[in-house]
Amino acid sequence: MAEEVLRVGDGEHPVLALHGWFGSGAAWRPLWPHLDGDRFSYVFPDYRGYGARRDEPGEHTIAEAAADVLALADRLGFDRFSLVGHSMGGSVMQRVLADAPDRVRALVGVSPVPASGVPFDDDGWALFAGAAEDPGNRRAIIDLTTGNRLSGVWLDAMVRHSLENSDRRAFAEYLPAWARTDFHAEIEGSPVPVKVIAGEHDPALGAETLRATFAAWYPNCEVEVFGNAGHYAMDETPVALATAVEGFLGAH
Repeated sequence: MAEEVLRVGDGEHPVLALHGWFGSGAAWRPLWPHLDGDRFSYVFPDYRGYGARRDEPGEHTIAEAAADVLALADRLGFDRFSLVGHSMGGSVMQRVLADAPDRVRALVGVSPVPASGVPFDDDGWALFAGAAEDPGNRRAIIDLTTGNRLSGVWLDAMVRHSLENSDRRAFAEYLPAWARTDFHAEIEGSPVPVKVIAGEHDPALGAETLRATFAAWYPNCEVEVFGNAGHYAMDETPVALATAVEGFLGAH
């Protein structure tokens, strides 16, 4: 994993923040001014095919991404750490837990993909599968998952970030990785503290879905619904997200 990984803070509690399908390590930037670097050491890695690792080859699987996260933690000297995962990153953080349960202090999912994947109907799959080649599909997905209510300027900026920070082939291959990978039997019953955050305007990974998955599998799980947010709480409600993440992690 690239040594130039983005970092915020040098506190005693290490936190690895894992980005989503449309993101990169840098997609967390709206959150950075609101983070407590005295208590926490945040790291914002890229997966293979994204950001600083855009040209790095890989298989583009959830297992590979999780193995890279663990390798980075080793390199940074993080014996035990917490994980924050947005969207696809929610699947990756749970794979890390499955692979190294004794090293994970706590999990926070932000509109996270469950360890069972995400079901699609035919039209939905066509929309998402076409996003690798068609920026219009990317824009439509971001608009849909934030409730068709946000500025076109913001939507265009999100699409631009996605195009500039992901390899097209890698982006395409990560779709079945997060949507069709099911390892929930490996994490079901884990006692790790878990908090999952649902945006009230997210039609796909909202509170109902998170309660039927995360809350059903993890006995120490809490679900919080964010008002005025859809799928991208780090952009839509960054102060509230930082407060919720650190309030939870600080207790563990």
